[in-house]
Amino acid sequence: MLTAFEKGIAKPPEELSLPSMGLQNSKTRQEIAEMLRVAWPEATMYSLSNGNFLALSHEDESPTTHPRSMVVVDNVFCIFIGTLENVCDLRRHYGLSRQATEAMVVVEAYKVLRDRAPYPPDQVIRDLEGKFAFILFDAKGGNLFTARMDSNGHWHIIRALQISNMPSKPGTTMDRDGSVNLQWGMAGDGSLVLSDNPKIITEACGKSCAPFPPGCIFMNGSGLMSFDHPLHKVRAVAREDDDGNLSAIVFQVDLLTRLPSIPRTGSAANWADVTVVNEE
Repeated sequence: MLTAFEKGIAKPPEELSLPSMGLQNSKTRQEIAEMLRVAWPEATMYSLSNGNFLALSHEDESPTTHPRSMVVVDNVFCIFIGTLENVCDLRRHYGLSRQATEAMVVVEAYKVLRDRAPYPPDQVIRDLEGKFAFILFDAKGGNLFTARMDSNGHWHIIRALQISNMPSKPGTTMDRDGSVNLQWGMAGDGSLVLSDNPKIITEACGKSCAPFPPGCIFMNGSGLMSFDHPLHKVRAVAREDDDGNLSAIVFQVDLLTRLPSIPRTGSAANWADVTVVNEE
């Protein structure tokens, strides 16, 4: 899976650009799209306006634990990786057929909340159970919505100088704990790039990439927040190498800092301060 959205639409966190200090080694959206065609010639790709795109390949897919699906309904695009433990209940709730994929369920839930209920669309997460990640783009409204969840309510705690970063195995879509891997990064033209393949996103973004934090959601209108812990900040932790250069960014929930209230849509308070940690 690979997507790229221009900066004006996606509004990616500026912290993603810190490691490369200028994005010298990252590519543009057009270069990333060409790289995709070479690496995954069999991939299904939806090309949108201004060079934005979503693409899905079934290469190296794990059909039993982390199947992938993509759907487009009424100009709402969704790529879904993983499984929903309560997918049968959700199909019945939304009046969908037994053949409806997880991606179809997410799109239908999003549309219902967007069009009929007095709730923000991110509340679609509340009824989803399982280990999964998805990217949803509403082309009509220009809304980008990304989430990564697991059934254990996974989160990370920031402690002073004690950061736990469990990377996925190279070239895989699975973290060490069995949850779905999702990476995000910033391209050379400032675009937001998302992929479940660490190798692809490193080629696209250089060092300007990081794991998408589990238990969190990102919306281009409101930023990054923890769904599991909405009253706690999601901090961008910058790591330095031995020479004092920024080498990596990790986004983690800080359970030691409590927000005075749940961040509102569009509030700059959704973004936390950057904490710098020296690598040992």
